Amino acid sequence: MRHRIIIAFALLFVLLNTEVKSHTWAVSKDTLQQTTSDTAIWVSKQMKRAKKMVQEINAIDTNYIEPQRYNFAVMLQNTNNYEVYRLNGRSGRSIVFAPEPTIKVGPYFGWRWVFLGYTFDIKHLGKSHQGNNKQEYDLSVYSSKIGVDLYYRKTGAGYKIRSIDLGYNIDTKPLEGTEFGGVTSSVRGLNVYYIFNHRRFSYPAAFSQSTVQRRSAGSPLIGIGYTRHTLDVNWGALSSLIEEKLSTQKEKLEIDSTLANSTIKYTDYAVSGGYAYNWVFAHNWLLAGSLSLGLAYKKAAGDIVEEHNILKRFSLKNMNLDATARFGIVWNNTKWYAGLSAIMHTYNYHKGALSTNNAFGNVNIYAGLNFGRKKK
Repeated sequence: MRHRIIIAFALLFVLLNTEVKSHTWAVSKDTLQQTTSDTAIWVSKQMKRAKKMVQEINAIDTNYIEPQRYNFAVMLQNTNNYEVYRLNGRSGRSIVFAPEPTIKVGPYFGWRWVFLGYTFDIKHLGKSHQGNNKQEYDLSVYSSKIGVDLYYRKTGAGYKIRSIDLGYNIDTKPLEGTEFGGVTSSVRGLNVYYIFNHRRFSYPAAFSQSTVQRRSAGSPLIGIGYTRHTLDVNWGALSSLIEEKLSTQKEKLEIDSTLANSTIKYTDYAVSGGYAYNWVFAHNWLLAGSLSLGLAYKKAAGDIVEEHNILKRFSLKNMNLDATARFGIVWNNTKWYAGLSAIMHTYNYHKGALSTNNAFGNVNIYAGLNFGRKKK
């Protein structure tokens, strides 16, 4: 009897324990399901918010702008890159360096807002690239509200002396157009700008062909920018070249000491404002132009920094004006398109008696086709 009672209690304990465990698992399972459900709801809400944000960024007035009707695009583009440096010293003496323009051609493929391609340098196609280590990467992203420019340019060969003024009525024509391998430069930067009248004015219509401007409109712009500049000139080699080319005037030759700095390095912080306008002068045709001026603060690599007082770091002498200009003409019937676009950046730097002006940009000529019509 005693054994039976013990066995009965043991069975009762096992059953009770099993019920408790089953109940505990049921609660845990319900909690897990609830947590998973809450997570899914939260993710869904965030995706809806992100989608709404993207739609708001690209919101347009269809009375002025016709949206893209296709999912895919193919394009053939010719890109021409330009760059020039001007150095000015005391007494108006100056020298201008510029490499030969880079001419590239290549195909592009687009899917909605992603557009990728590759261009070939036709000047050096099939030739050795030794001594020609130029690198150029330019990326511009255009939406209705916001635009972004990213660029990286490095040139280590191919510069020529375009003009030079040594004073004393020295005839420097023998130097003009002479190749000079003693110049290396690099520019890397980022520009971000906001388009106020984004519902009626379309940058993409002029520069990325993803919309069509149907009625003329303009917009004020505001932006911020950050760039780093480096220019290195081998002044010893330049002096030797000048003496060689102008040997008959040797007694007059002298390079301005304010120009003879081995390396110029500075960082540029800018706040810009400007205006852009799209003129629809005929059906499917658009002529676009914009100009932004930036109030920029330049900080040279050699500037003395007072780490504990930002006011001591700031100097009005380091303030200069920069500019970005854009131009475009395009024909677009929503399926086929062709056109020309150009963008040019200019930067100015002053340090004591030395000043530099740097301008670079590109001109694109293109033709393309949209296909894969979107479902309504």
